[in-house]
Parts: sequence; C-alpha cells; structure tokens
Amino acid sequence: MPEPWYRAGLRFSCTRCGACCAGPQEGYVWVNAEELDQIAQQLGVPREELERRYVCKVGIRRSLRLKPNNDCVFYDGTEKRCTIYGVRPRQCRSWPFWESNVRTEESWRDTCAVCPGAGHGNFVPYDEIVRQVSTIRI
Repeated sequence: MPEPWYRAGLRFSCTRCGACCAGPQEGYVWVNAEELDQIAQQLGVPREELERRYVCKVGIRRSLRLKPNNDCVFYDGTEKRCTIYGVRPRQCRSWPFWESNVRTEESWRDTCAVCPGAGHGNFVPYDEIVRQVSTIRI
C-alpha cells in the first residue's frame, strides 16, 4: 500500500476564525453518548435536558443543533469561541484532520481555502495526523 501523500506531515494552527464552527454552510456536529454526558456535566444539566435543548436526531445518529445562521449552538460568535471547549466533541477536536480533508492533496487544498489555519503554523507530524483521522470518520 502506498504511503499517504501527507507522510512528511502538515501544518495547522487554529486562528480562532470560527470557520469550522460557524455558517454559512449547513452541517452536522456528530456526538456520541459519552460526549453528551460530558457536555451535560459541564453545563450542569441532566442529559435529557441537554438533548432536548441542544441535540437533534439525524437518522440513528445525534448532532448538536445549529443556530438559524448555521453556527454551532455552542459557538459564541461575538467572542469567537466554543462555550464547551474543554468537552467539545471528538469531531471538533480532530479538525482539520478528517479523512475527507486529507484524502487527497486537492481535498487538503480545499480545506486550506476555507480554514486560514490549515497549511500554516505548527508542524503536525504524520503519526498525529493518523491519530486524529482515526478519531472519527468524516
């Protein structure tokens, strides 16, 4: 099997721009039971209340709700920050190293076009990219 094109590593530093958390595109922030428990604990609400207020079902999966402008329900656009950052879902923790973003050099270039931190800043070694990609399949 050939080595991935990103074998030499990639660069990424979060610029806190919010592009991965905010509209205009619609999307999903997939969450599992463990993540929901952690978010509920962080917010100090019962899990059932968290799900009722902040989660929607998509088929058999769950996603955090989006605001009308397609921002994540936990993204504070004024402060440009995640209000649950310490317990953010694995999908958020692994951005931009999703399989769909690093599948090809072209898909990485597309990611760099929408994320000003992708392709710049800190060096991320191959092993860390592989670890992030294996966190969740997006």
